[in-house]
Amino acid sequence: MSDDKNLSHIITFEEGWGKQIKPGAVDVLEEILDNGFNNKEGKFFSNKSYIEVYTKCYDMCTQRAPYNHSRELYQKHGEIIRIYLQTKVLPAIQEKGIQGGKPLLVELQFRWNNHTIMNKWYAKFFTYLDRFYVKHHSLPSLIQAGLTSFKDNIYQQIKVGAKDAILKLIDQERDGEIIDKTLIKNTVELYEQMGMGGLDTYIEDLESKLLESTREYYAKKREEWITTDSTPEYLIKAEKVLKEESNRVKEYLNTATESKLLKVVEEEILEKVEPALLEKEGSGCKVLLANDKSEDLQRMFRLFSRLDNGLPPMASIVQEFISSMGHEILNQRQARLDSGEKDSNDDPQFVKALLALHEKYLGVITTDFSGHSEFHKALKDAFDDFVNKDIGNYTNAEFLSTFCDRVLKSGGEKLSEAEVEDNLEKVVQIFSYLTEKDRFAEIYRNQLAKRLLNQRSASDDLEKAMIAKLKMQCGTQFTAKLEGMLNDLAVGSDQKTEFETRMREHDTKMDFGVQVLTAGFWPTYPTPEVVIPTDMTQCLDIFSGWHSNKHQQRKLKWVYSLGNATVKAQFGKKTYDLQVSTLQAVALNALNSGTSMTFTELKKVLNLQDEILKPLMHSLSCCKYKVVSKTPSSKKILPTDSFIANSKFSCNMRKIRIPMASLEASHNSKLVEEDRTNAIEASIVRIMKARKTLAHVQLQAEVLSQLAFFKPNPRVIKKRIENLIERDYLERSADNPNVYNYLA
Repeated sequence: MSDDKNLSHIITFEEGWGKQIKPGAVDVLEEILDNGFNNKEGKFFSNKSYIEVYTKCYDMCTQRAPYNHSRELYQKHGEIIRIYLQTKVLPAIQEKGIQGGKPLLVELQFRWNNHTIMNKWYAKFFTYLDRFYVKHHSLPSLIQAGLTSFKDNIYQQIKVGAKDAILKLIDQERDGEIIDKTLIKNTVELYEQMGMGGLDTYIEDLESKLLESTREYYAKKREEWITTDSTPEYLIKAEKVLKEESNRVKEYLNTATESKLLKVVEEEILEKVEPALLEKEGSGCKVLLANDKSEDLQRMFRLFSRLDNGLPPMASIVQEFISSMGHEILNQRQARLDSGEKDSNDDPQFVKALLALHEKYLGVITTDFSGHSEFHKALKDAFDDFVNKDIGNYTNAEFLSTFCDRVLKSGGEKLSEAEVEDNLEKVVQIFSYLTEKDRFAEIYRNQLAKRLLNQRSASDDLEKAMIAKLKMQCGTQFTAKLEGMLNDLAVGSDQKTEFETRMREHDTKMDFGVQVLTAGFWPTYPTPEVVIPTDMTQCLDIFSGWHSNKHQQRKLKWVYSLGNATVKAQFGKKTYDLQVSTLQAVALNALNSGTSMTFTELKKVLNLQDEILKPLMHSLSCCKYKVVSKTPSSKKILPTDSFIANSKFSCNMRKIRIPMASLEASHNSKLVEEDRTNAIEASIVRIMKARKTLAHVQLQAEVLSQLAFFKPNPRVIKKRIENLIERDYLERSADNPNVYNYLA
């Protein structure tokens, strides 16, 4: 009786499927999907009908074997989906596919949405299968099986047509037409879903074809634009389409596509025509630079910076352009000299042109090219090229130093402190390109010395600021002497006050002051042993005694060529204060008696050489203020000339400054060469001491890399090596004459 009772509750597969599940769920769902949803309750199935179908599935899956129908239900689930897709969905899509384009995508989207609904409802009805049977047998979930069925039966058949439709719509949008972006977005999501959790299917079936289509599209556009458009017009279009393609990805493509899509566009519309765009006649990079087209240059930089090697060709053109502008400045200076202009180491027009050129294109690089290192290198290479080419008898190092002298000395350029500092900053920027920095340093030191000793410096703060800028550029070693010179004057002012107190204890007929200089810091000056008048000698002796007591270990050496004096002179009834050098004062004192003296007599009385006495007497007798009369009257000083105080001298000014030609050059080239020789030899010895053995080529390369303030000729380095070999610092290797050994 018990077995009969249990058998009476067994549900056969035909009964459960044929009488309840198929008519109550499958047929109803297919009817709704085929003909639309008209249920007023807003539900596909009522709670009651859903529970009935669910319960029936549950009962069929929980019966004991051989009456457990889980396997049959799982198979039937796949079968009904496959049959529906093959008999209803695929024919409908293929029918629309004949029309192609948008109708195909609309139908595909409609059927995909229906399939998603069907898949979800079947998963609900057969939930018990997913929970136990599928897991126990490691089978695909019902949702997964439904997706796979759609992929196998629908997607594989229509993926090419759908892809073509999508690409056609994208090209239409690129041409300015309005398209249904939502439709494309939903279709793209279908391609993503078909990857079953990955993007391989999307990449292979849609993205790769999109990239090919995009390349073809923009290859045609490139040929059109490059023929008809100027470079700025072309780049405006290029920037516009790149932005559009980026937005296109955001609107309806997978985000992983953006970088690939933009790279294709960049290759087609930028990389393949970069040289043509940069060099296009009438609108290329050089033309934009020449016409200060900042906006166009910024766009050019933005676009070509997207390419892996897009900036070097552009930077090369920028370098060529700046270099040509620099050479034009050199040519203008040459033209002025050729037209008869006197050559001089003071050429502010030339220096200001260099400063303006550098300021302008440094601004372009900072603003238009975002300060990119590639363009800073271009600027440096361009200035390296022409700043180290000298025109005329003077070096550019001398022009730069003399320009600094103009702006730093009183009575020079009329500028505010801020303007002076701005000019100095610009000069240091140009200075950084000089290969002969040591020559600049020597010239600058001489000119600084003149400013300081003649009290012509406009501002101690500005002098210190300039030295600080040079120090930052070249290091402490470069500016040590310059700082020492300023320090001498600072210390000297304290000593000067102390000595003045001492001088009041002596009855002298003149005011007397001394500036003590440290020999190692200052340039070397001529030291003529001139015969000093008695009154001056007395003052010198007082200072020497005072200084010896205060600094017993220091030796004084008088440099009369640097001294200055104010001489009270009376011509007729007028009295004048003559501001002269110490040597001029001594010469005037010799002529104070009113008697005439020949050049030879003056030479003997003053104990001066011709090269000093001639410019000295020229300044007193041949220049603007002729306080001494010369016979015969001429502009040259000859050994046969005679001199006498000019009793007829007259001037409206009481204070008169009588300048004298400098007895020394602005710098001593021999000293510079000697310093270079020492620097090269010291570098060679340092390197060989560390390396012990080194080949000639390597030694030469290392020496060049160590010498920061000048760039010696390789032949000079070789000569210094030979000299060190002769002096037993180095020896040639016995095995190879091009290899050197260090001798300890």
